[in-house]
Amino acid sequence: MPTAIRATGLVKKYGAVTALDGLDLEVEEGTVLGLLGPNGAGKTTAVRVFTTLLRPDSGHAEVAGVDVLRHPKELRRRIGVSGQYAAVDEHLTGFENLDMVGRLYHLGAAASRARARELLEQFDLAHAAERVVKGWSGGMRRRLDLAGALVAQPPVLFLDEPTTGLDPRGRVGMWNVIEGLVRGGTTLLLTTQYLEEADRLADRIAVIDHGRVIALGTADELKAQVGGERIEVVLLDPARLTTARHEAAAVGIEEPGVDDRDRRVTVAVDGGTTDLVELLGRLDRAGIEVLEAGLRRPTLDDVFLALTGHHAEAETPSGDTDDPNQPDDPDDPAAGEQEGVA
Repeated sequence: MPTAIRATGLVKKYGAVTALDGLDLEVEEGTVLGLLGPNGAGKTTAVRVFTTLLRPDSGHAEVAGVDVLRHPKELRRRIGVSGQYAAVDEHLTGFENLDMVGRLYHLGAAASRARARELLEQFDLAHAAERVVKGWSGGMRRRLDLAGALVAQPPVLFLDEPTTGLDPRGRVGMWNVIEGLVRGGTTLLLTTQYLEEADRLADRIAVIDHGRVIALGTADELKAQVGGERIEVVLLDPARLTTARHEAAAVGIEEPGVDDRDRRVTVAVDGGTTDLVELLGRLDRAGIEVLEAGLRRPTLDDVFLALTGHHAEAETPSGDTDDPNQPDDPDDPAAGEQEGVA
């Protein structure tokens, strides 16, 4: 299958901070690659390089058959981009926003208007087409932003945390829209902090840390890497977590994890229900009261924890040093000097 996105040895530094450290990446045409990683791992920096918003210090990148550094203007005609924050003009109506994007892509007046109406219908925004965007909800603005990225019907789409800040209903609605795009043949690179999102949407997942890919595969392949099943127990008394962790270590195949907030102990095992029964017996003999107990398969969060050393849920958008609206380093001399995507 042809490659739609390729990076070879991408390096980007901001003073003493290395945002990309020889990044290698490939995305096949018509597939979705989910890019996961801790805050500041280089996810957004990579997207900014692919979309011509940032020049790397070294390395090569190619998108839709176009060299990112040599032919940036040609590349912008072939891609769509939607970032963490809706890039819409709140003083224009929904229709005017999309019509304006069409004209920037030189589609012509009639084609721009027709495409705007088509997208407003597709994204369930037609009822608000003539309303000023300032009064729209956050979820509606995000859908409008994604619609704007699709005005020119690009073969390659970059979505940088497209559902950050949406409520669960809005997030599922956005997933449905994205799945429809992929069925239509669009190639998608998706950065996300939601592991459920990557599990549902991505054909393959790349985990990035310290500016390089540290794991790559399907969700099932990555889960298989951590192996085993997980026992989870929730305690009544958080003061007994240390003792419970010690008991869990006696039956597990690796060091147990403890979540103080949820009073939860998690441990990987290879004996299934036999190990669960043994652990519950140990806790009972130690006088530790258990509120919940269960056995489950590994999740992407287990993968994330094994690879990066912490749970993905520890990430928060407000603390993301890889924010696309800010340089990865406040002293980045290139910040604000890159041309935007038309």
